Amino acid sequence: MKNFYNFKVDNIKDLSAQEKKFRSKELDLFSKKGFPNKREEAWKFTDLNTILSKNFANITNDYISLKEKKFELIKEFDHNYLFILDGKLISNEFKFEDKDKVLIKEYDYKKQIPVNNQNSLNLLNNALATGGYYLEISKNYKFTKPLVVYNHFSESIKEQIISYKNSLILNENSKLTILNYTNTNSKNNFFVNSFDYLKLKKDSNLENILINNDRCNCYFHNYLKSDLEQNTNLDNYILSTGFKFNKIDIEINLNKEHAKSSIFSALSLGSKEHQEIKSSINHNFKNCQSYQKIKNVLNDQSRGVYQGKIFVKQEAQKTDAYQLSKALLINDNAEFNAKPELEIYADDVKCSHGSTSGSIDLNSIHYLKSRGIPEKEAYKMLINGFLSEILEKLPDDNLKKFLIAKIGRQINGY
Repeated sequence: MKNFYNFKVDNIKDLSAQEKKFRSKELDLFSKKGFPNKREEAWKFTDLNTILSKNFANITNDYISLKEKKFELIKEFDHNYLFILDGKLISNEFKFEDKDKVLIKEYDYKKQIPVNNQNSLNLLNNALATGGYYLEISKNYKFTKPLVVYNHFSESIKEQIISYKNSLILNENSKLTILNYTNTNSKNNFFVNSFDYLKLKKDSNLENILINNDRCNCYFHNYLKSDLEQNTNLDNYILSTGFKFNKIDIEINLNKEHAKSSIFSALSLGSKEHQEIKSSINHNFKNCQSYQKIKNVLNDQSRGVYQGKIFVKQEAQKTDAYQLSKALLINDNAEFNAKPELEIYADDVKCSHGSTSGSIDLNSIHYLKSRGIPEKEAYKMLINGFLSEILEKLPDDNLKKFLIAKIGRQINGY
């Protein structure tokens, strides 16, 4: 069978001989494996190879001419921003901050970040990635306003793969809220394969939020690796929906004492959309905490998948780890798959997991209808309450209102 993709390292400009050799080797390794399918444990619920082959005639990494340079700023709250077009850093503005405390530049591809899980998409990212950014926050600096990363994809993209890497470093006792905001004008199929690295040094704090503006015919894979040092806190909020396919592969390493991480997810899927979250939380040191709450609302032949693994090393005593996934299936055509997993080698730990799925409580619907609320609105109210609950911890009220409104739009189908 003819391949539905055609990737070439030669399409990437200005590579040194050493870089070209490394990328060619990674591409050869990818070619031997191909896109993932259900034979791989990490993809047991998802055959990406079949999904892409059915929707793409020939994916390429041809050079894309960057033309669109205008974008609309979010008006609901004050913020700093980065503007990323087709994976490349175009502009930035930190008008609410001390700019001497912020380092921003294009990602340096001469410094590769090792990934333990060498799946084929990571190999492909190593081979084809261009663009992306490197952002570093100085010691003892706390952002006064959120940072919005506008990830914009242009109309000209069609049957192409966009690959890039980003790196975010929070130095000791720094703090940042970052909103990764995806938007596209393209009505065509395209595939995004990205890698993000987060490094939190001692006493730092990061709120990392992912959301998109509109539905699109796009396919996304993001590998998100995080390393946490002593007394750090990382909260991930995943609100992305409306993509034909989206898998977020999260690796969090709790490497020093009193490191804390959380994953909160609220997804409302429909129109044959497929969303998957796979998390690997590695407790590598004593007295660390992790918390995961994954919520899905599934309709119209949509499919939600959650694979969550908690790994506890022998020396990671006093671990406190919790994970829970909940799904509301609005009709019989929707599907939710969950695979919670614990691998524990320490004996003084508190670890638990759970997963539930079912339909909306009809008694609650009946109660709201008896108070004069139409049935359709009653469903929306219950769904909104079910999903919006995950945003309770966010301290910025204006940002929280913006995100709750976005969830409301998702529930209403935009």
